[in-house]
Amino acid sequence: MNKKMIGALALAAAATSFATVSAEGRSQISIVGSSTVFPFASVVAERFGQTTSFPTPTIESTGSGGGLSLFCQGVGESTPDITNASRRIKQSEIDLCASNGVEDVVEVLIGYDGIAIANSVDGAELELSKGQLFLALAETVPSPNGSGLVTNPYETWNDIDSSLPNIAIRVFGPPPSSGTRDAFVELVMEEGCMEFDAIASLEDTDEDKMEEVCATMREDGAFVEAGENDSLIVSRLENDPNALGIFGYSFLDQNSDKVKSVAVEGVQATFDTIADGSYSVSRPLFFYVKKAHVGVIPGIEEYLAEFTSRRSIGANGYLIDRGLIPLSNTEFARMKDNAENLRDVSL
Repeated sequence: MNKKMIGALALAAAATSFATVSAEGRSQISIVGSSTVFPFASVVAERFGQTTSFPTPTIESTGSGGGLSLFCQGVGESTPDITNASRRIKQSEIDLCASNGVEDVVEVLIGYDGIAIANSVDGAELELSKGQLFLALAETVPSPNGSGLVTNPYETWNDIDSSLPNIAIRVFGPPPSSGTRDAFVELVMEEGCMEFDAIASLEDTDEDKMEEVCATMREDGAFVEAGENDSLIVSRLENDPNALGIFGYSFLDQNSDKVKSVAVEGVQATFDTIADGSYSVSRPLFFYVKKAHVGVIPGIEEYLAEFTSRRSIGANGYLIDRGLIPLSNTEFARMKDNAENLRDVSL
């Protein structure tokens, strides 16, 4: 018997042992992951705990990447049952899961969210392009005099464009473990950087360098990693009317008395502009379920049913009132089928 077969048998034995002893072990659903999905999942968890005989699930905000890393550590009571994500799972994460015996993962798309760029209600009215945001936040940018690439020299918004305020660039945003950070880099930084010939020309000569330039944020204090707690960014904007923050639309919606949207490419983040696609900085939201834990940890199927019901994520669902942008009818039907039949994720 080769090592691969021995490993597979060991993992199967571990899963069987988990199923055998869990009836006497953990009885509370364990959830980790995205800070953006956290408030939605928390509302569902509270309702679930109030309306069923199961205990309210525990939810930890670890960021999308951090949550998937924990989720993929293996099968068993010491590992999470569900992880939330503000981006789709990567192939490398599916491979990590599989290498640790987590071979059946169910993907559930719950809706959409915009990434808001915001400032205090007492701050300036701002409209920024993706190119301007790239120039403000990237570590390396095209030289202002046109001679190649240089370490970011811009200190104020006015340095970038004379029509912008003469205030210091200071932006609070998520860390690399966050799905919001991943999506912001993809939807803003990578698109903004391609507006400049000095960077776009690298696509044919040094694609790795181009990707590095587009994705690397500056570390000189103009961009500040504010952790996984988006509410903390809102608080910082309250205390600093000149600063900007990057977080999920739901936090903008729930704190409209404190912060306001900065227009990106002439469009502000609102429920309608995200739903109709005119606000270009938006992304899908997911959660992932460890199939081996279904039927073993009590309540997972019932929690899944609550989170995927029309009363929660339908067009008039209670999560829509919290800022979630609903799925189309076609998407909802496909997602519902995936959830009810516990279909494995496929990339």
